[in-house]
Amino acid sequence: MRIAAAVAAGVMVLAGFAGFAEAKTLTGMASYYKSGKVTANGERYNPHGLTAAHKTLPFGTKVRVTNLKTGRSVVVRINDRGPFIRGRIIDLSLGAARAVGLHKSGVARVKVAVLN
Repeated sequence: MRIAAAVAAGVMVLAGFAGFAEAKTLTGMASYYKSGKVTANGERYNPHGLTAAHKTLPFGTKVRVTNLKTGRSVVVRINDRGPFIRGRIIDLSLGAARAVGLHKSGVARVKVAVLN
């Protein structure tokens, strides 16, 4: 009985680590915004900066955003909240959108990987 309990506990721990690793990478739709005065963390919006808005990641978190169509990627810092449009996982600054090549289409399917 103790062995079965130990094995079950080990499986739960390993499953928890696997879930943590998966949570560090998301795939979904990204968009960008080019206007705004002040971001949610109090910074002035810089359209040329490499920043982004995410609903839950802490301010200052760095993520790599890869456009799955073009293969281009950029590292951005989270400094704002959003996106608030259903189905989107991140909003990029205009500079970051240009870096990954989604500024013309306005939206793109991306992979977002948390770096820190």
